[in-house]
Amino acid sequence: MPTEIVLPQTKPETEWVRGRALQKVSPTYRHAALQLVMATALRAWSRGRGRVGTEWRFRIAPPGEVRRPLVPDVAYLSYDRLPLEDDDAAQVPLGSPNVAVEILSPDDRPRDVRDKVETYLRAGTDAVIVVDPKTETIRVDSNSGTMTWRTGDIFSHSSLPEFELNVLEYFDSARR
Repeated sequence: MPTEIVLPQTKPETEWVRGRALQKVSPTYRHAALQLVMATALRAWSRGRGRVGTEWRFRIAPPGEVRRPLVPDVAYLSYDRLPLEDDDAAQVPLGSPNVAVEILSPDDRPRDVRDKVETYLRAGTDAVIVVDPKTETIRVDSNSGTMTWRTGDIFSHSSLPEFELNVLEYFDSARR
């Protein structure tokens, strides 16, 4: 069995999910807007704490498993995990982000999303945020459980200390 799955860079990116190459779906405007708003909010919060990027390729290897590429819609990687000075290693990090954000697309298969969430968590990601534009919910999966926020809630999670996001405003912003 190989120790690493190497895939060519494609547009849109290709990930290794459930034992196969899976090209990400080209997002709709709403997907793109939700990604932009989340990334902008996280980037403002992350100043001095770490890096935030969109469509950022990580090479992830849960213990005892093959290393594979995963490309979250948005990712936060702390300077504690990868120091600011290590810019070369940050280009395609060897390891998992602290927080991965996946924004669901209409064509996403639930089994694929579940596999990605479980792979991130096995590899050491603190939390995976799953944004569902259809139900207008934000779900967080972590090793301590699953939590869901809806319109009317203020999203916050221990994996992102002091970060808050008004769920209603977040989804409303993607309509404009």
